[in-house]
Amino acid sequence: MGLQRKGCGQVAQDDNETMDSPAGPLAALIARAAELGGGAAPVERWNPPDCGAIPMEIKEDGTWHYNGSPITRERLVRLFASVLRREADGSFVLVTPVEKMTIAVADAPFVAVELVAEGEGASRSVTVRTNVGDVVRVDPDHPLRVAQDAAHDGFVPYVRVRGGLEARLTRAAALELAELAEAGSDAPDAPLGIWSGGTFFPVASAEAAR
Repeated sequence: MGLQRKGCGQVAQDDNETMDSPAGPLAALIARAAELGGGAAPVERWNPPDCGAIPMEIKEDGTWHYNGSPITRERLVRLFASVLRREADGSFVLVTPVEKMTIAVADAPFVAVELVAEGEGASRSVTVRTNVGDVVRVDPDHPLRVAQDAAHDGFVPYVRVRGGLEARLTRAAALELAELAEAGSDAPDAPLGIWSGGTFFPVASAEAAR
């Protein structure tokens, strides 16, 4: 079987290599990732040899680039996303049972492009869909966190999708989320936040929201 082949292919990296003509280690990784089938792979179980970095980057808007050019084939983007893992040191790698390759990520690797809210108050359920097809409900296993955006005097929400991988909400989705914010209790200094999955996720203090 292909998964038994040695990782870290023997062909040197070509600076002119593109996604239309992958070679060497990248071509082998694509082939092995395809053999794993659809959906997220169990990447946390694998500890393969480190093959080093490849010139692949996920931009802040969630687009994937290789050698400076965007990867426009959705099938390939979803394939790479299915074998993406975040390491303990914060780096990101594409990993199969026999190799792993480091890539650059400008912010979060995924983008939450759609948000659906059902219910009210503590019974509310907020679900997001990512640009690579993940659908997750905000809950203790998929928590919501908010980072301050000093440049625009606002906030940037993220949802954990799996492992250490997060999705950054688009501006439109973030505005929808903001409309759901409410006080966590009747106390005058109660923080504002979002209820989902039986959990309250603070997004701002009451003072900051004034």
